[in-house]
Amino acid sequence: MVWDASPGLMLSSLLLRLVRSLLPVATLYIGKLIIDDVVLLVQLPQRPQSFEEWLASGHLNFLGVLLLAEFALAVLADVLGRSISLIENLLAERVSNASSVRLMQHAATLDLEDFEDAAFQDQLERARRQTSGRMGLLTQLFAQAQDIVTAVSFAAGLVIYAPGLIVLLFVALIPAFLGDAHFNAQSYFLEYLRTPARRELDYVRQTAASVETAKEVKIFGLHGFLIDRYRRLAADLYAANRRLALRRARWGALFSAIGSVGYYLAYVYIVWGTLAGAFSIGDLTFLAGSFARLRSLMEGLLAGFSSVAGQALYLDDLFSFFNVKPEIQSPQHPLPFPNPIRSGFVFENVGFIYPGAERWAVRGLSFTLKAGEVMALVGENGAGKTTLVKLLARLYDPDEGRILLDGRDLREYDLDAVRGNIGVIFQDFVRYNLTAADNIAVGKIDAREDLTRIGEAARRSVADGVIARLPAGYEQMIGKRFHNGVELSGGEWQKLAIARAYMRDAQVIILDEPTAALDARAEFEVFTRFKELCAGKTAVLISHRFSSVRMADRILVLADGKVDTSGTHEELVSRPGRYSELFELQAAGYR
Repeated sequence: MVWDASPGLMLSSLLLRLVRSLLPVATLYIGKLIIDDVVLLVQLPQRPQSFEEWLASGHLNFLGVLLLAEFALAVLADVLGRSISLIENLLAERVSNASSVRLMQHAATLDLEDFEDAAFQDQLERARRQTSGRMGLLTQLFAQAQDIVTAVSFAAGLVIYAPGLIVLLFVALIPAFLGDAHFNAQSYFLEYLRTPARRELDYVRQTAASVETAKEVKIFGLHGFLIDRYRRLAADLYAANRRLALRRARWGALFSAIGSVGYYLAYVYIVWGTLAGAFSIGDLTFLAGSFARLRSLMEGLLAGFSSVAGQALYLDDLFSFFNVKPEIQSPQHPLPFPNPIRSGFVFENVGFIYPGAERWAVRGLSFTLKAGEVMALVGENGAGKTTLVKLLARLYDPDEGRILLDGRDLREYDLDAVRGNIGVIFQDFVRYNLTAADNIAVGKIDAREDLTRIGEAARRSVADGVIARLPAGYEQMIGKRFHNGVELSGGEWQKLAIARAYMRDAQVIILDEPTAALDARAEFEVFTRFKELCAGKTAVLISHRFSSVRMADRILVLADGKVDTSGTHEELVSRPGRYSELFELQAAGYR
């Protein structure tokens, strides 16, 4: 992923870190040479008395070169450090953007069924958290590679002088490594199990302070309830994290003490070797410094290895999300979508049950939707109307039976072509915080620059009057989420949503409760145009208002997930049955 984001930046970081990894041992060794040279100069039998005499004698030449070299290494280390930081900050942003785009692209391929599953929502939330900040893992890996090179160079010096110190070092550090690995795994599994609680925490926080919920929160006085709920959830998460942190701190202190004992045993050995004449003063400085740096590096590396292992568990959340495969896909050799549709759609004994549900949403559903026909779906809540529409648009595939289009199974056609030829506006349509033009253009986003088409779609849906009253017209930002946004009424939003169906200019138009938020006048105007504008198209209309559905060519009455009866408005009203009963109940309210 990182290589794909920017090969140049990644290579630059690795090369700079490789150079920087050799600087510490070089600096320490030059320091040893400086000390040894100073000791020799101090022991000269006839030492110059003034600085000028020292310079004239030439004794300071080698020392001067060493000091300049050490200064140059210090400057180089600083420049390299800043360069690496700059490069990896840029690379982190590139990686975060690239992984976020990849996540959105993959999410777009997944089934609606996935998004309606709570376990999948947890998985998606964990994956979303990993799209930002995961560059820290790569930076850590790069830093570890750099530290390994540095540690090897320090270790080489110790092996030359005192190989036994290396064994002592590892014995002191292994307990800390094992402890870190254990607690990193514990931390991940705690976070994994707490994903639903964290999602609920985020939901409560959003609900308590957002423009979408502000009215009801104020009217019902929900602030106290939501704040208390947030506090309880946050307190539970804090308590679990605190218990783990305390255990980690106690064991960490013990392991740190073991490491300190190992270090000071080695230090005693080096000091004794110097007193015994085995090491020079410069050797003492070099060995003590090398051991201290090597101990620090090894502690960091071992802790880093366990941290990387822990972060890899988190990173697996991202890649396991990428491994989720959609069930609804185009066949290997799809049929082209018929243009125009010749005979229409046939539902043959179709059954579908939502995952985890006990009751079938539809079952034994059989009917024909003829090409060019305007069909209305009527039924009480839960009768299966919206499920039928989702099956027709291949948002779901039937668990039983099949849906035919012009005599061929709908699953044999190209999936994108099926959805591209069906324009659906659901009753729970999305209110996009975009411009008025873009709110319509989402119906066919690749035609976003076609202002004529957007304007015609607005005219067809009666949304042009709404837009004419906006301060900036089609360029007006809609919604209150962003600066200068204008909020619309429910009916005005609905007109924009209906315009998306006309913007699509699809062969099949489906409106699910399209006038639920419209007043009587606006509803009459929408449906007067709807019948005219659907000429030559296949249309499905779902509505509880019988004044709306009566204009359909045929009305399908659904009950318990199957067809109860069908016919025109006049035919259904004239005979006893569910439709005439529901019609009379609604009509009674207007008498």
